[in-house]
Amino acid sequence: MQSSWTRRKVAPVTKNGDSDDKLDEHVVSSTICNGEDLGPLVRKSFSSGKPETLLQHLRQFTRSKESEIEDVCKTHYQEFIMAVDELKSLLSDVDSLKTSLSNSNAVLQSVAVPLLTALDAFVEARNVSQNVSLALESVQICIRLIELCSRVNFHLSSNNFYMALKCVDALERDFLEKTPSVTIHRMLEKQIPAIRSHIERKISKEFGDWLVEIRTVSRNLGQLAIGQASAARQREEELRIKQRQAEEQSRLSLRDCVYALVEEEEDEEGYEVGYEGKELYSNGGSGLLGFDLTPLYRAYHIHQNLGLENRFKQYYFENRKLQLTSDFQVSSMTPFLESHQTFFAQIAGFFIVEDRVLRTGGDLISKIEVENLWETAVSKMCSVLEDQFSRMQTANHLLLIKDYVSLLGVTLRRYGYPIDALLDVLSKHRDKYHELLLSDCKKLIGEALAADKFEQMMMRKEYEYSMNVLAFQIQTSDIIPAFPYIAPFSSTVPDCCRIVRSFIEDSVSFMSYGGQLEFYDVVKKYLDRLLSEVLDGALLKLISSSIHGVSQAMLVAANMAVLERACDFFFRHAAQLSGIPLRMAERGRRQNPLKNARDAAEEMLSGMLKTKVDGFMSLVENVNWVSDEVPQNGNEYVNEVIIYLETLVSTAQQILPVQVLKRVLQDVLSHISEKIVRILVSDSVKRFSVSAVMGIDVDIRLLESFADNQAHLFSDEDASQLKSALMESRQLVNLLLSNHPENFLNPVIRERSYNTLDYRKVITISEKLKDPSDRYFGSFGGRGVKQDPKKKSLDALIKRLKDVS
Repeated sequence: MQSSWTRRKVAPVTKNGDSDDKLDEHVVSSTICNGEDLGPLVRKSFSSGKPETLLQHLRQFTRSKESEIEDVCKTHYQEFIMAVDELKSLLSDVDSLKTSLSNSNAVLQSVAVPLLTALDAFVEARNVSQNVSLALESVQICIRLIELCSRVNFHLSSNNFYMALKCVDALERDFLEKTPSVTIHRMLEKQIPAIRSHIERKISKEFGDWLVEIRTVSRNLGQLAIGQASAARQREEELRIKQRQAEEQSRLSLRDCVYALVEEEEDEEGYEVGYEGKELYSNGGSGLLGFDLTPLYRAYHIHQNLGLENRFKQYYFENRKLQLTSDFQVSSMTPFLESHQTFFAQIAGFFIVEDRVLRTGGDLISKIEVENLWETAVSKMCSVLEDQFSRMQTANHLLLIKDYVSLLGVTLRRYGYPIDALLDVLSKHRDKYHELLLSDCKKLIGEALAADKFEQMMMRKEYEYSMNVLAFQIQTSDIIPAFPYIAPFSSTVPDCCRIVRSFIEDSVSFMSYGGQLEFYDVVKKYLDRLLSEVLDGALLKLISSSIHGVSQAMLVAANMAVLERACDFFFRHAAQLSGIPLRMAERGRRQNPLKNARDAAEEMLSGMLKTKVDGFMSLVENVNWVSDEVPQNGNEYVNEVIIYLETLVSTAQQILPVQVLKRVLQDVLSHISEKIVRILVSDSVKRFSVSAVMGIDVDIRLLESFADNQAHLFSDEDASQLKSALMESRQLVNLLLSNHPENFLNPVIRERSYNTLDYRKVITISEKLKDPSDRYFGSFGGRGVKQDPKKKSLDALIKRLKDVS
């Protein structure tokens, strides 16, 4: 039952004329009715010293409220009475209900007590069962947990980190939240991260050891791979040599020599198969060089399971990059020529390893990263090569490094790495290499020529003949001579041939495997320079400064002829080594590159022979130019000359080639002919008779007979050319003994019969034949009846020649 009474706020009402006390009473009443704080009023009362007034106001307010309460109670009195009556009626009902409930409770208690007893027993049994099941389950969990922990310890002790991580993952996934023991739970929470940290440290240490080991392995691997590339190149060279031999035998139609060219099959994977079929490296286990990627892949896999895959990939790349940067360091304490193989082998091994990691390592390293590393390596190697090549002043040093770099390129090209930049550096220093090579060859040729004793070379064994003659194809016959064999040249020839052959092989070696498929033109250009500038210049210097005597000059001329034949071999050899057909090389051949030295040698020999001949020709002073008798056996000088020439030929034919001997004899005979004419023209002969002219005719016939007698050495054409060397003196004598000397004025006859004669010389000599006595014409025998006409004809000829002059 709710009361309809509610608290009301009473506002004080003031009337005009109320006193201050009344006002205060209203203020107190208003404050209390409104539930406001009386503190300010109390403090004010005590501060004004009138607390009794406040107490009085409070008592008055209390009395006023009591009266209001009484009024309210009076108003609700009837309702209270009715409520009390209702409560009394309810009390009897409650007593009857209480009795009924008590009876029902007694019945229920009598029935439920046995049930409650049974229920309590059941509940107790069920609790025991649940506890036992929970205990069994906990024991099973603990058993499995302990087994896993035991396996973790076993795998850790066996360094089987992957299985240990799998067991730790199982502990965390299956047992960490299910473990009923708080102690075990805490132990697992502490030990699982510790085990993972332990595994990470162990595998990181193992990977660090592998990083240290792989540097040595990379160097050995690079050396072996480059060595196998060198062996493969050597096999290719041997096959080419056999092929050239087969082609040569085929060209010579020697069918009994047959070569079977069987190329060896190379492993498709490059140089991954070593000797005796063993692997150079493998992904697991130790290969031939211990190239084992298992620690790397194990570490990568463990970090993947630890969720640290990206961190490990970054760590691997940075460490390998640092290793590569360290490999770039060139020691200033060791000459690069001694350390270049280790330098390049280390880099080669590095990228062989990275190629295998790229192809078998999943996402451990990307192709872009490997390409960036390779670009860095190529740039560094090019820089090192540029620097080292610029310092080198020895051709052989450049060749050694170039060969190794080309082998490096061949090796890494097999793994797909571009090597064009390296080949460009090699090509860039081609000219410098050849200039150094030419300088070296110039020094060697100079030493070889300076050591020449100008003695014919003696070969006592067949191998010496093969090494010094057949090796350079300078033999004149396919028949092996008897030994000991005295060669028609000095030791200078094979020495120079070996130097030139070495130059060709070094040049081809530098140009080969350098990215150029056709380089014969380059090799030929520098070979031309070697022969025409270096060798020809050295021979010219030798000829001009070191030749003393005819025998030395003859041997040098013989050497020049042999070297000229060797030049053909040099160009063929260069063509064969360059891999082009011989017909193409022969098609582009130029004139003899040693022509200047050859001409100089023959000119010197001819000059010495002419000097000797001039000594014999000085006997012409003993000739009686106005004698009426004709010397039937020739003049003394010509006999001496012929004896000398015959002796010369018998000696020279053992040394000089036929063509050289022909040219020298032709030059000497031409000189004799000119000498005879000069003697007749000179002031030393004032007058001469026809008999003297007929004596000169006999001399010339003896010389012509000498030329004819050389037919066993020369061909008929060559013998005719030898004879033609006497043409000037022969035509002069024919003119002087002619019945019609005026025919000299006929252009047709002069061109046919007197084309070598100079009309000024004819005038001078003809004037010396002007003899006023008739005996001049009487010497013609039966033609004496025509003395006057002939004399007139000769006088007319002289007059007309003077008019022409």
